[in-house]
Amino acid sequence: MNKIFLDTDIIIDLLAERNPFYQAAAELFSLAEEGRVRCFTSPIAVANIYYILARLKNENFARRNIVKLKTLVSIASVNEKIVDLALESSFKDFEDALQYYTALSNKLDAIITRNKKDYLKSKISLWTAEEYLKVVKLSS
Repeated sequence: MNKIFLDTDIIIDLLAERNPFYQAAAELFSLAEEGRVRCFTSPIAVANIYYILARLKNENFARRNIVKLKTLVSIASVNEKIVDLALESSFKDFEDALQYYTALSNKLDAIITRNKKDYLKSKISLWTAEEYLKVVKLSS
């Protein structure tokens, strides 16, 4: 089973039902429900998702959706080494560096994001949700 890291944008696409990205995000989460993939994200992403959902809707909505999210998505550990790697990296965006090194350090198979350009030097497979779904469907 593939272990995939979900970038913040993919999770918000689902929880905020952002079109045209909602459908692919929903299909990814369906794969997790079926046990075909194991999804991970970082505590940094969870904090950002909470903040964005609270601003879009309200804090109660954000909290309820984070609780639901945790039934399908595991929170990958972040430690001082990951922070140091992110600080020393050539990533332009510190948050992206934290996400990348979280996925790498937790030995995840792929990063699913809408912004592949943010991870150009990745040693981990990078996919948009749509690309990853096509690969999974071909291998089924």
